[in-house]
Amino acid sequence: MSKRFEICLAGSGGQGVITAAIMAGEAASIFCDGLYAVQTQSYGPAARGGSAKAEVVISDEPIDYPKPINPDLMICLTGGAADKYAGDVKHGGRLILDSFAVEEVPVVDANIYQLPIIQTARDKIGREIVTNMVALGMIARVLELEGMMKPEAVRKAMLDRVPKGTEELNSKAFDEGYSMFKDAPAHMQ
Repeated sequence: MSKRFEICLAGSGGQGVITAAIMAGEAASIFCDGLYAVQTQSYGPAARGGSAKAEVVISDEPIDYPKPINPDLMICLTGGAADKYAGDVKHGGRLILDSFAVEEVPVVDANIYQLPIIQTARDKIGREIVTNMVALGMIARVLELEGMMKPEAVRKAMLDRVPKGTEELNSKAFDEGYSMFKDAPAHMQ
């Protein structure tokens, strides 16, 4: 039986959700044998500050439909993203919300995690620009839990794409996200 895993990252322009989705897709399609990936994206009229959404479908068979139907994993970095997209998450899936930016937890039938993604990038790493790498670390942990791929594949894709000289900064953010999700309890609504 084939395995299909759908991911959606949503936030605002400038948070790097599209870049993180591309990296997750490249991890599957380039750094893993036997996996296929397709990545799609949409963003509002103002790239920086407008809404942004990026999706990745990963499968062990060729992908016949490139858009997620009900994401298995959704990460929302803004309240607007949570309001607009959280209801799409798969029944019993995982919904990760930034604990600072998302003030109202949407009512969905999913495992909900409220985690300080932006705050971790800003305060622990020292650069809010790596918010997407914190989220990517969380994606790597979920993909590992799902038996889709090892986190090293996601790390390789990330290191292959980040600007030279920023590998250490991005790796630290990735590690923080991976560890944060590894230790995070979920609650169901």
